[in-house]
Amino acid sequence: MPVITETIDISRKPAEVFSYVTDPTHLPEWQESAVSVRKIVDTPLTVGSKVAVTRRLGKREFTSTMQVIEWEPPRHWHVHGIDGPVRGDVQGTVEPLDDGEHSRLTLSLDFEGHGVGKALVPLVVRPQARREMPKDELTLKSILESGTTA
Repeated sequence: MPVITETIDISRKPAEVFSYVTDPTHLPEWQESAVSVRKIVDTPLTVGSKVAVTRRLGKREFTSTMQVIEWEPPRHWHVHGIDGPVRGDVQGTVEPLDDGEHSRLTLSLDFEGHGVGKALVPLVVRPQARREMPKDELTLKSILESGTTA
């Protein structure tokens, strides 16, 4: 199945968008399915960093370890699930607009199912992600444009 991709323009500078969207502790603030996030090692994110993300899929919660495989602040990042029944693959790009005063954020999401996840991905995970991603980006835009973030 094709990768799920959503793009949104945000009235904040690229470095501010990148900083907020790549801070895993913020995921539950703007992603509907994110329940909690725990850094595996409490250091700044870089290639090789890992975080444990717990998500609600239907009525169940699943935890997956995500590992940073590309890290190019303030423009691009790529994280990939390395365990759990559903392993996400997320790429993000922040492009400057209006001489760097605004940003265009593009998020691309794909999934890999293992064990029970092979059935969950097409039946539950992809449909939920397709519904949730546009709402999540609007929530993110609202948070960032409200000026309440650092």
